[in-house]
Amino acid sequence: MFDSVDFGAGLAKQARQVNSPNWDERPVGAVAELIIVHGISLPPAEFGGPWIDKLFTNTLPPEIHPYFGEIAGLKVSSHLLIRRDGTQVQYVPFHRRAWHAGPSNYRGRERCNDFSIGIELEGADDVAYEPIQYRVLAELVLALCAAYPTLSTDRVVGHSDVAPGRKTDPGPAFDWPRLRALVVALGTASR
Repeated sequence: MFDSVDFGAGLAKQARQVNSPNWDERPVGAVAELIIVHGISLPPAEFGGPWIDKLFTNTLPPEIHPYFGEIAGLKVSSHLLIRRDGTQVQYVPFHRRAWHAGPSNYRGRERCNDFSIGIELEGADDVAYEPIQYRVLAELVLALCAAYPTLSTDRVVGHSDVAPGRKTDPGPAFDWPRLRALVVALGTASR
């Protein structure tokens, strides 16, 4: 279960690969030390459709929805998305710097993109996330920690934790105790 990350390629083996142009190399000496959980839905609070892929590949049509007109010019990405049904889509290899956190700070360290992996959950701040999303996220956290020894299960935070006042995701509907308990249970079961 926890060998689902190809360390050399930086890819989740079960993810559909959609290459985003919105990445660059991490700074010299920087490695992934933090996992940042995000929530995303396009249009807001609507699920499904191709819009997240299109946002992360700079092909979001601004005329489809008023909100798209506001964000179509953004150059953003994430390493991986977990959809409502648990399917995974990867946009940027884990060893590269995805553009997901923006201006951010973790324990006094600025520019969290330099040393983090961004995982998007298809969801909204005030809509309950699906049980399968927690399961897939917990498995992914453990797989990433197994593949990258600089990561640990106690360094999983929300976007709101590294960009307070600017970002609110994954929001109050995200059940942190549930995720943490699942990570412990799955980690214990694998021993």
